[in-house]
Amino acid sequence: MKIAHLTSVHTRNDIRIFLKECRSLAAAGHEVTLVVADGEGDERRDGVAIVDAGASRGRLDRAIGATRRVLKRAIAADAEIYHLHDPELLPAALALKRRGKRVIFDSHEDMPQDVLTKPYIPGPLRRPVSIGAAIVEDAICRRIDGVVAATPFIRDKFRRKGIRSININNYPLPGELGVDTGWTGKQREVCYVGGLAEIRGIVEMVKAMALVRSGARLNLGGRLAGSDVEEAVQREAGWSRVNALGQIDRAEVRAVLGRSVAGLVTFKPGPNHLDAQPNKMFEYMSAGIPVIASDFPLWREIVEGNDCGLLVDPIDPATIAEAIDRLVGDPELARRMGENGRRAVTERYNWQAEEKKLIAFYEEVMA
Repeated sequence: MKIAHLTSVHTRNDIRIFLKECRSLAAAGHEVTLVVADGEGDERRDGVAIVDAGASRGRLDRAIGATRRVLKRAIAADAEIYHLHDPELLPAALALKRRGKRVIFDSHEDMPQDVLTKPYIPGPLRRPVSIGAAIVEDAICRRIDGVVAATPFIRDKFRRKGIRSININNYPLPGELGVDTGWTGKQREVCYVGGLAEIRGIVEMVKAMALVRSGARLNLGGRLAGSDVEEAVQREAGWSRVNALGQIDRAEVRAVLGRSVAGLVTFKPGPNHLDAQPNKMFEYMSAGIPVIASDFPLWREIVEGNDCGLLVDPIDPATIAEAIDRLVGDPELARRMGENGRRAVTERYNWQAEEKKLIAFYEEVMA
């Protein structure tokens, strides 16, 4: 099959889009093009042709200008199947359908619910915008060939509407982040790697570091989401116990996980978090370190069900600090939970199973 993946938002190195989906499809023998808008130029990597539509200049250009540029480069690729990764690209799906193409939308998040937490949308407008987004999403997805959902919850939302959908979970690539340095190589450190936003609990994490008694430090890998968030966390006493690493590549992520005792994923209970399956949770597990996670029902099933970490109240820094101290102070408990998590990823939560589902879904769409 001749396949094109489209994104006007994500980078060419996106874990779900490039490292997993595009590379898996190319390895299976398909001709794969990835159209991005990051301004880094065209290239070919791991069997995937990466085509650059040019970087966006602000949010408005991303929503309008980048969408048009990505669509233009996508049409030039003349693929059989187009796989779209951003809500902004949904109108482009209809343009591609008019050209007789097969179109798939990859719903990374529940878009109407996600709108409710966007800080740049004024509070009184969020509910009406969310309702409008749901109407547009529903109308367009009924006219395309299928939806790839990042979680079972999102998949079921579309299936209830009679829309063909499958969940492709963000499970780790086999062996990518495991480090066989032994538990003696660990530092008195915990880590969080990913988007550093207020809704993802970054402020509470930093506050917790002022309360730890074990001498632990927090490795933060990622960019702070806005100057207001950056100023807020840097005012906290716990900031003195933070190693701010900035944006780090996959090799650096591997090294950070290798020296950390545990990984934090203490998202706040926003509309799009309760039923999410954060990629970082499974990456921590694959690296053989225990998880300190928000006590949401679905996450409880994963963490307690596999005895691979501790659950906390994400809006209470004291409980986060207690969990950090417990794991840093009890290396044997941390090692055992880490091994349980690694085993669970090896046996169940891994990308090998997901890529088979993805390829089979493509074949179904083309049938």
